[in-house]
Amino acid sequence: MNRIGIIGDADSVLGFKAFGLDAYACLNKDEAAETLHKIVKDDYGIIFITERYYMEIEDEIAKYAELRIPAIVAIPGSDGGYGIGLSNVKRAVEKAVGADILFGDK
Repeated sequence: MNRIGIIGDADSVLGFKAFGLDAYACLNKDEAAETLHKIVKDDYGIIFITERYYMEIEDEIAKYAELRIPAIVAIPGSDGGYGIGLSNVKRAVEKAVGADILFGDK
């Protein structure tokens, strides 16, 4: 069975351990990228990354865009959200449907 992991700063990720996720607290973007590469090779079905690190290692994340598994998903961290997760959902819907049916011209 695939596991679920989360990468981000300690304040953002440690609480997820209570829900059974494997939490990886990182101190900087280099550590976040290294952790991503390491756990992609493991049996993870979903990897959540806080939006701050998602923005900082987007080039590294793009290397896995064509893989079916794992799904790499941006989520807001303890410092708030940047709208990346919502933007990614919007792009995925536009790609699948061919139009922005969720938000129109917003």
